[in-house]
Amino acid sequence: MDKVFRALADRTRRHLLDRLHEHNGQTLGELCGRLEMTRQAATQHLAILEAANLVSTVRRGREKLHYLNPVPLHTIQERWIDKFERPRLRSLSALKQRAENAMTDKPRFVYVVYIESTPEKVWNALTDADVSGAYWGHRNVSDWQEGSSWEHRRTDGSGVADVVGTVVVSEPPTRLVTTWSDPAAQPADEPSRVTFDIEPHGEIVRLTVTHEDLKDDNEREEAASGWAAVLSNLKSLLETGSPLPREPWLVP
Repeated sequence: MDKVFRALADRTRRHLLDRLHEHNGQTLGELCGRLEMTRQAATQHLAILEAANLVSTVRRGREKLHYLNPVPLHTIQERWIDKFERPRLRSLSALKQRAENAMTDKPRFVYVVYIESTPEKVWNALTDADVSGAYWGHRNVSDWQEGSSWEHRRTDGSGVADVVGTVVVSEPPTRLVTTWSDPAAQPADEPSRVTFDIEPHGEIVRLTVTHEDLKDDNEREEAASGWAAVLSNLKSLLETGSPLPREPWLVP
C-alpha cells in the first residue's frame, strides 16, 4: 500500500484520478486539457499512478486510454474505513454513486489482475471450453474467429447458455473483445462489451478486463463482484494448478 499512499499524496495525481472518475477512458491529451503542465509532466504523474495500480491503460489503435482502477481504493476503504463506520458510510457512498452515475454515460468497469503465467496460457484459459469450465462454472464455446458467435454454457451438462455474443476482435494471445447478451434479451436491448487485454511483463502477465456499455448502476455492481470472483479463481488455477477450494462467487 505504500505506493498507493505516495501516489495519493500529490494534489495533481488526485486531480487526475478525479478526472478519470468523472469520465473514464481518457487519452493523455484529454487529461491534460485542464492541467497547467506539459504532457511530459502529466505522463510522469500517470506513470506513478500506474505503478500504484490506481490507473490502468488500454490501447485502442494509436490511442492509449487511461482508466481508474478501483481495486486499491477499495482495499483502503476496507482496511481503514469500513470496519469503523461501515453501515453509515456505505449508505452515503451508495447515495453519492447513484447521484454521480445519473449524470454520466453508461457505466463501465475496469479490473486489473497480475498473474504469474504467460500470455498464451492466459489466452487459453479464457478461450478453451474445458479450462474455462474448471474455474468459471461455465464453458466458453466458440471458434474465436472475428465475427463468430460465442456462448457461455453451464457445466452441469444441460447445454444452457447464460450469455451469448459475438467475437469482435481476436488477436491471440494479447487481445480479445466480445459482446455479451442475455439469450432472452429483446432485439432492442443493446449488448454490453467485454475486452480482455493481456500484456506480458517478464514472468508475469497483466490482464485488464474492461466491461463497457452496462445498463445501469446495479449491473455495474454485479459485474464488479462477478469479475473479482472469476479472475481470482483464474489466477489460482494458473499459478497453483487448482481453482480456489470454494467457489468465490458463492462467498457472501
